[in-house]
Amino acid sequence: MSAPAESPRQPLQKDDWRLTVAPMMDWTDRHCRYFHRLLSPHARLYTEMVTSAALVRGKQLRLLEHSQQEHPVALQLGGSEPEELAIAARYGADAGYDEINLNVGCPSDRVQSGRFGACLMREPALVGDCVKAMREAVAIPVTVKCRIGVDDQDDYADLQQFTETMISAGVEVLVVHARKAWLQGLSPKENREIPPLNYERVYRLKREFPDLVIVINGGITTADEVQAHLAQVDGVMLGRAAYHDPYVLAKVEAALYGEPMPTREDVLLRLRPYVEAELARGTALKHISRHILGLYQGEPGARGFRRRLSEGAHLPGAGWSLIEQAIAQPRVAA
Repeated sequence: MSAPAESPRQPLQKDDWRLTVAPMMDWTDRHCRYFHRLLSPHARLYTEMVTSAALVRGKQLRLLEHSQQEHPVALQLGGSEPEELAIAARYGADAGYDEINLNVGCPSDRVQSGRFGACLMREPALVGDCVKAMREAVAIPVTVKCRIGVDDQDDYADLQQFTETMISAGVEVLVVHARKAWLQGLSPKENREIPPLNYERVYRLKREFPDLVIVINGGITTADEVQAHLAQVDGVMLGRAAYHDPYVLAKVEAALYGEPMPTREDVLLRLRPYVEAELARGTALKHISRHILGLYQGEPGARGFRRRLSEGAHLPGAGWSLIEQAIAQPRVAA
């Protein structure tokens, strides 16, 4: 493995992780991230998880595609082989990503069969080796996203030991989903909902490791909740709320940074050049429009907006005019 970039590793700025949007499989692709950036100038965005094997053995470097407008944006990797992860991390750094994040939190069977994701919480030493290898390969931050435990890991001491191992490996930012993961018996969806949230455990982690940047994730849906968590930890990661009700990102921006809130229509009009450029390169509208379906969540006319896009975006020739029609839906209660 070649040495990292010659530029020195810069000290972390904790505020860079104040607001983040979670990596979500099948959701946070490059179209979604571009849309989220229009809503939130400050949020740190994350890719869907990309396996190190896909990049290194499969040579699927197309998975690294992103636009300059997305920054700051992090590449999330899945894997458990230090050397392979180091090569994949270098690919990510060379592609221009601002951070490499290791997935130690996904509980799906597919991920477990590849020996990565949440099952790695049982092997902190291996995770530490992976982090060390990646840090030696790149100069950008290498971070870890984990759970508070898996299966029978009911004691805070398990999370404490995991965290100590991460710090020893050089981790400076830890993103913690405040739920345990059950690796057997629960689906990924159930693992996002059934295990109880334990925010206090994450707060305690911050108190005991004050120099570690701690980002909390799980069940956070409003600007008020974001601000309450920020009194205890360094950053908040929004997940499903940011996807199903994306306008919450504009509300959080206003609360945290004083940014004026654009109207939903303004956001869509700012999206137009991107949509038209993507259509011109052969992207089907449905691949973009699916990410904006929740923009009017809770607003009059939301159902009509979703219906117009859902029924028309997959049709041949669907283009920007369909979004204009959806915007023009009568604003009546759904």
